[in-house]
Amino acid sequence: MLDPSSSEEETDEILEEERKVVAAPKVGGARVSPSRTSESSVGLQPSRSSNVRPSSPSPSVASEKEKEDLEKMQREEEERKKRLQLYVFVMRCIAYPFNAKQPTDMARRQQKISKQQLQTVKERFQSFLNGDTQIVADEAFINAVQSYYEVFLKSDRVSRMVQSGGCSAADSREVFKKHIEKRVRSLPEIDGLSKETVLSSWIAKFDTIYRGEEDPRKHQQRMTASAASELILSKDQLYEMFQGILGIKKFEHQLLYNACQLDNPDEQAAQIRRELDGRLQMADQIARGGKFPRFVSREMEAMYIEELKSSVNLLMANLESMPVSKGGEFKLQKLKRGHNTSIIDMGQEDENQLSKSDVVLSFTLEVVIMEVQGLKSLAPNRIVYCTMEVEGGQKLQTDQAEASKPTWGTQGDFTTTHPLPAVKVKLFTESTGVLALEDKELGRVVLHPTPNSPKQAELHKMTVSKGCPDSDLKIKLAVRMDKPQNMKHCGYLWAIGKNVWKRWKKRFFVLVQVSQYTFAMCSYREKKAEPVELLQLDGYTVDYTDPQPGLDGGRTFFNAVKEGDTVIFASDDEQDRILWVQAMYRATGQSHKPVPPTQVQKLNAKGGTAPQLDAPISQFYADRAQKHGMDEFISANPCSFDHASLFEMLQRLTLDHRLNDSYSCLGWFSPGQVFVLDEYCARNGVRGCHRHLCYLRDLLERAENGAMIDPTLLHYSFAFCASHVHGNRPDGIGTVSVDEKERFEGIKDRLRVLLENQITHFRYCFPFGRPEGALKATLSLLERVLMKDIVTPVPQEEVKNVIRKCLEQAALVNYQRLSEYAKVEEKNQKDHRDPENVGRLVTPAKKLEDTIRLAELVIEVLQQNEEHHAEAFAWWSDLMVEHAETFLSLYAVDMDAALEVQPPDSWDSFPLFQLLNDFLRVDYNLCNGKFHKHLQDLYAPLVVRYVDLMESSIAQSIHRGFERETWEPVKSLTSNLPIVNLPKVPNVAVPVNLPSFSTPAWMTAMSDTDNGSGTSEDLFWKLDALQTFIRDLHWPEEEFGKHLETRLKLMSSDMIESCVKRTRAAFEAKLQRSSRTADFRVPQSICTMFNVMVDARAQSAKLCAMELGQERQYHSQIDNLIEETVKEMITLLVAKFVVILESVLAKLSRYDEGTLFSSFLSFTVKAASKYVDVPKPGMDVADSYVTFVRHSQDMLRDKVNEEMYIERLFDQWYTSTMNLLGTWLTDRMDLQLHVYQLKILIRIVKKKYRDFRLQGVLDSTLNSKMYDTVRNRLMLEEATASVREGGMQGISMKDSDTED
Repeated sequence: MLDPSSSEEETDEILEEERKVVAAPKVGGARVSPSRTSESSVGLQPSRSSNVRPSSPSPSVASEKEKEDLEKMQREEEERKKRLQLYVFVMRCIAYPFNAKQPTDMARRQQKISKQQLQTVKERFQSFLNGDTQIVADEAFINAVQSYYEVFLKSDRVSRMVQSGGCSAADSREVFKKHIEKRVRSLPEIDGLSKETVLSSWIAKFDTIYRGEEDPRKHQQRMTASAASELILSKDQLYEMFQGILGIKKFEHQLLYNACQLDNPDEQAAQIRRELDGRLQMADQIARGGKFPRFVSREMEAMYIEELKSSVNLLMANLESMPVSKGGEFKLQKLKRGHNTSIIDMGQEDENQLSKSDVVLSFTLEVVIMEVQGLKSLAPNRIVYCTMEVEGGQKLQTDQAEASKPTWGTQGDFTTTHPLPAVKVKLFTESTGVLALEDKELGRVVLHPTPNSPKQAELHKMTVSKGCPDSDLKIKLAVRMDKPQNMKHCGYLWAIGKNVWKRWKKRFFVLVQVSQYTFAMCSYREKKAEPVELLQLDGYTVDYTDPQPGLDGGRTFFNAVKEGDTVIFASDDEQDRILWVQAMYRATGQSHKPVPPTQVQKLNAKGGTAPQLDAPISQFYADRAQKHGMDEFISANPCSFDHASLFEMLQRLTLDHRLNDSYSCLGWFSPGQVFVLDEYCARNGVRGCHRHLCYLRDLLERAENGAMIDPTLLHYSFAFCASHVHGNRPDGIGTVSVDEKERFEGIKDRLRVLLENQITHFRYCFPFGRPEGALKATLSLLERVLMKDIVTPVPQEEVKNVIRKCLEQAALVNYQRLSEYAKVEEKNQKDHRDPENVGRLVTPAKKLEDTIRLAELVIEVLQQNEEHHAEAFAWWSDLMVEHAETFLSLYAVDMDAALEVQPPDSWDSFPLFQLLNDFLRVDYNLCNGKFHKHLQDLYAPLVVRYVDLMESSIAQSIHRGFERETWEPVKSLTSNLPIVNLPKVPNVAVPVNLPSFSTPAWMTAMSDTDNGSGTSEDLFWKLDALQTFIRDLHWPEEEFGKHLETRLKLMSSDMIESCVKRTRAAFEAKLQRSSRTADFRVPQSICTMFNVMVDARAQSAKLCAMELGQERQYHSQIDNLIEETVKEMITLLVAKFVVILESVLAKLSRYDEGTLFSSFLSFTVKAASKYVDVPKPGMDVADSYVTFVRHSQDMLRDKVNEEMYIERLFDQWYTSTMNLLGTWLTDRMDLQLHVYQLKILIRIVKKKYRDFRLQGVLDSTLNSKMYDTVRNRLMLEEATASVREGGMQGISMKDSDTED
């Protein structure tokens, strides 16, 4: 990392600024202050004004506006100077921190969403919902996104949260995640696909929609970089941040940086030592002068001085613990002990003197041998090499080289404790003699480097050995000697003193730092590790001095003075003197800053053109800063400033900067900002209570103006201040000023008001439970604020009363805003429907519609409260229930008003009851609560009235329906009807004429065949729909619910009984009016009546079934009635069939033996059969009867929906008719049957037997005794006729099975 002082670009920028200053015109003979130089001419105005101020024109000339402008510019100038001074203090904190460090355990802050970003996100989600993206999604996910978009993204509460700076992308994601978890849990299980997988997939799709077309890799890189800057900052980044916070220009920072020597840790440590010494002196002045702040009690004044001194001692100990040398071997434990005793009593001398072994240094030397010149006497191919050593250390050798090209570039590294070491380098050639024991030395050179010696390679003349003809041997080498961390300066000086260095003599001196507070001036001889003499600089003051007469040697003089001792030093060079004085000034910790005499600088100047050339670079920067007017800020004594007010300003500006950055910080400073503020407070003695009081006040101002501030942060600062004011601080500071106590009480009151307001507006201050845990922390903080002191807990009832009051107000606030939202929504819809905005009267129906919409919003609010805020109020759940009841009671007023204007006997308000009741009955806390009971009281009479009217209406519909009934099956009538909703009772008084509703195709379909009549189906559907409707009301009160259920069951029983009786009467009447001959055909209506019975039996099981004993008996009576009625109907129908068979048999009776008609008929047929083919007489009677039977069987089988009834009917039919035939034959036991009677009876019996067998009548019934009797008689008659008549013309009991 480059220091600002090493940047050429920055230097050019400063020079450019200087040129602007030089080019600026002068006003009134006064020089324009260069410190106001900026890129625009506006920057010059304050200086110009301040310079011209003494000669301002008279009031008659200068207008009030000019005066105001002048005062404004003066205020701006003062503000600028204050900020520059503050920046100097901040820079020093950053450059050399010794108390604080950047915390690494702070919670990561998320990037906040701006208004523009929110709009972009809305557009992306709208684009997805419109199908304009390539993201594949199922219907469930689309519905979830639609709900999230409508409820969250479009919410005005979210917009308000974005405006407050408290909304981050993580908040949006968490709300969506919470939103979909319920939805996914309610989805059905799918084999092979877990719900966790679905959740992950949905979240990934959400991220894709949220991110839009951005490249995720770039987004990740940007996030990583920003996260790193959020965690830890370099010094340069901190400088840049606080330039932005304090409004410091870059060139001003560069000037201050260089002039303050911020890159020089020694200068910064010395500055700290001077500041701490100044603070101790200030404490002594306060103690002597008695100018104490106003404290709560008088005894605190002495404690205050102790606190000041102990805080300085702590800082001194921190500074002392800072390492002097990086990786050095020197340890500080012994000196720390001695120094700490001196800190305790600053008035005593430090008796612990340094020994010579305490200041032993360690140096690293690098010796690089490049080449040898002047080697001519050796043959070109002779081998030469060099050796190098530091006296008292090891010896190293270079590689071998030929004499024609003696170059190496070899480096040797050495370690020594000698500040003035001797480095020996020798040149050798390999001996060629056989008996030579060692190589021949050609020459050597001995060097005495110091840390100040040149580092580049130089030619050195070698001392030539005897016998070497090359007298002009030179060697090129470089010796680099490093400067240890604890060596602050070195060089040759002349010196004389009283106790040490008693002779005026030139010696090699080293300024050694033993610890942060211990320095020594040591003189060394060559090749010695320990100093010859040393001077401990504690208590000395260094300064420039004039040349001393009588001392021969040295050009520029300075001295170190202490009571009873003076040491005079002299240097041969002015720049060296300035460097020595600066180094010793840092070491002594003196408050007086030595200033080099200008006349000495002028003496050193050559030609007077460049007076600074011999001065060190630090002096150059100091002069440049002075030129720009910065010297007053640099040289200002920090102890003379009111750091409490300066820190207040710094913290306020830092908070503004933090709240305006790209993070959703909620008032938390970044780690870098915390570090600088901590360091500033510790270094400049800002009281912790003052710091937190200012912080609380700033945070409260932002929170009151709508910014989102973390209540946990407020809690930390408030707890600190409370413990301080109540004398319970963990760090032991016990003084409490009157000002701190008064400010604390004021802030406590403000904080309580703010917290109560936030709890009252919890839906809007913490929308959707964000920031996470903030509402819970707010309640916790309120409890803390209500405490009278730090240890006595506040009574729970008191806290409860405060929260209760807030929540009561919250209910009013929430309902008012909800009503306003509903009105705006309604207005938008009206404008959309009616752009002409034609005035409409608010009808009762419209009012009811608005009330239902408002109920939906009310339920949504209560559900959101439960979902997002109930956890925070877990300790006060009963208060949340009260809040909900209060909220509902406010809605009840509007609901009651809307219901009052509804016309009588109007049932349109039932959806409102269902909506509210369905929500309330599943809520454990609100079920049968105050509002719920009120709702029941409102609707109970309405339900009873509705049931009464429906009962009357259904009874009338039965009466009128059966009067007009056609008994057509309803399938042909309703198969194409649309779905019919619940029958509504017309809004008229009783008697009610209810229209005849036909059953929809989707309801009460028992089979694929035709059903009952229109009246019966209408009845069953109405009864079922009415019971379903009442059941769907889910009446919450068990007793009334049971009453309604019982009443509807009994009503159904009565209605079904009436239906059954009317159907049976119609059945009998229908049969009586029908034909008695074989021409009779079973009509559709007869089947329909049977189906009515079938439906009645099925519906009674559903509509009349009860669990209670009495009602169950009632239900069994209905079943018995239906069963008896069916039996009677079967009996009536069988009787009809018997009558028809009797009519057939009556026709056959005319052929009885012995009658006139029988004889005549027989003669006629015989005579005619001789001439023509006479058809079989009487077979048409048999055929018509068989056709009647078959048609009736098919009709009944096809149209009646109950198999059991068919079987019973056919059994009785077969048995009764067979008995009739048996009886008829028995009556003619003594008579022989006419042949025609025999043929017809054989035909009827055989066909009947066969047809009924095909219809499924059991053999046991078919082969009854009566059938056997009839069959035997007919077979006997057939045999007799065959003998007598000569045959039956193919009709026989045997072969009749083959007949058609």
